Amino acid sequence: MILKSYELTKLDLKKNNLFLFYGQNEGFKNEVIKNLFGKNNEINVYDEKELLDNPDNFIENIQSKSLFETEKKILIKRSTNKILSILSKINTRDMKDVFIIINAGNLEKKSKLRNIFEKEKTYICVPFYPDNEQTLSKIAFNFFKVKKIPISSLNLSFIVSKCSGDREMLINELNKIEFFLKSGKKLNSINLAKLVNLSEDHSVAELIDNCLAKNEKKTINIINENNLTSEDCILITRTFLNKSKKIYKLCCEYKKNKNIDLTISSATPKIFWKDIEITKKQIYQWSPRNIKQLIYKLNDIELLLKKNIGNSVNLITDFIIEQANSKTNS
Repeated sequence: MILKSYELTKLDLKKNNLFLFYGQNEGFKNEVIKNLFGKNNEINVYDEKELLDNPDNFIENIQSKSLFETEKKILIKRSTNKILSILSKINTRDMKDVFIIINAGNLEKKSKLRNIFEKEKTYICVPFYPDNEQTLSKIAFNFFKVKKIPISSLNLSFIVSKCSGDREMLINELNKIEFFLKSGKKLNSINLAKLVNLSEDHSVAELIDNCLAKNEKKTINIINENNLTSEDCILITRTFLNKSKKIYKLCCEYKKNKNIDLTISSATPKIFWKDIEITKKQIYQWSPRNIKQLIYKLNDIELLLKKNIGNSVNLITDFIIEQANSKTNS
């Protein structure tokens, strides 16, 4: 059954427990998933490949709940038509209080996964199309209104224009601005330009790349050469998190095929030629298990930074140096 995103609020979740969210608007998907199913720490998150490698464990996990669980929520990321082999083994009658959200990228009309979810009345299929500037402007306007932060229409338009139609990027920028204001500073055009333009600062990407490659000396040099501020910390954490997720996917692929060149060439999106060598080094330095642990740590450090704004620079630099120095390729 096809629904629009706003129609999900009218659903009776007792009657529907299989959802397909497809499209490239990840920010919008995350927002809907949070509103409908709760926070990320309340959801069991899998990558499709994890399930295909061990389907029996997944099915057993669906059928069992701990004493502390009244319901189970499962999110399957980067899904394709291959997930149908898993779904065919699931008896929805045994899925009382179990909700499965399948997150996929763009699916063509002829996609088997999309067709099944569109035709089956008990399945929910929701497309997530890119946001336009008007939608993003409304999101930003409501954010500043709720937070009671005064902002001119010119500055509002400037923020939206820097996000390239990406809702997730917009949310990150808005969170960064809120974090900046908590330090007691005032928002003006000059500060705003510096804050938003931080996403174009190549030193942040270089810092994270060298940390993941275990280039400890280079990592420390970059930290020392940059005068980091508290508002930089959230950007660094988000950049670190996004990069770690990409390396996790590559590490899993490399573990499977044992061919570094094949892993690099099959990466999606394609790795830019000048980033190939450092990406190879990152793959060699991390195991899938350890990079996954790093992702969890990054979520924790972001919460810690928000609670300790005054000490955020020390916290993030200590964390980065620790990761650059740690042994993680086992």
